Amino acid sequence: MSVAERAATYRARMRAKGYRPVQVWVPDVKGLQKDIAAQGQRVARSDKQDGSLEWLDAVNADLWTDQ
Repeated sequence: MSVAERAATYRARMRAKGYRPVQVWVPDVKGLQKDIAAQGQRVARSDKQDGSLEWLDAVNADLWTDQ
């Protein structure tokens, strides 16, 4: 039995069970992997350049003060 025949048999079986074929388009994430790696490298370099977290302490102080 050829691939086309097996696919046709499978589709017929699924239709008999009440299913129908649906085409779904999803984002291509192959390009995202490069972007994520590049962002990670930039974060790693920025951590080495300035280890100061004073800005974070200032933000936290503003957020957690009683009003």
